[in-house]
Amino acid sequence: MSDTTSASPGAASRRTWLFGAAAVLAASAGAGAAWWKQRPASGHEALGTDFWGRSFERPEGGELTMASLRGKPVLLNFWATWCAPCVEEMPMLDRFFREHAANGVQVVGLAIDQPSSVRKFLQRTAVTYPIGLAGLDGTDLIRQLGNTAGGLPFTLAVTAEGAVAERKMGKLEQTDLDAWRRDFFRG
Repeated sequence: MSDTTSASPGAASRRTWLFGAAAVLAASAGAGAAWWKQRPASGHEALGTDFWGRSFERPEGGELTMASLRGKPVLLNFWATWCAPCVEEMPMLDRFFREHAANGVQVVGLAIDQPSSVRKFLQRTAVTYPIGLAGLDGTDLIRQLGNTAGGLPFTLAVTAEGAVAERKMGKLEQTDLDAWRRDFFRG
């Protein structure tokens, strides 16, 4: 009778676990590398052609095309006439636009509201930055852009490279605009 030594059941179990863990680690590294290669150089999520291909009717007539803003830093603000924090932040956004437009920084408001309500509101509360009428479709858009709750106001800071640098759900503060100007807009 020969004396053969076989691995204990505990050693085989550990070896199987180690091989499984190594396989999971390798798969995760491969997926991470693929994700990393798709990120823009800034490290932020890039907006796709589906976003830049959108256009919105303007309250005063004409069309606001997102493609016309491509290559520029954009502060994109979703708002509604019935949203008190939205209305409160509009003068600050307008001031920010007037102060930084010469440096290429754009501010765009997309109204998630009835066109007639927006037109009436803007007759009383004029702003100099462009407004687009996103209507109820705007709710789907803000969800696609990371606001899963669909609440307002919702603002994105988009770099000139087309990457979402920041998202803010809720009323903007001057400190938000100052930080974004310094960190992303350089204007």
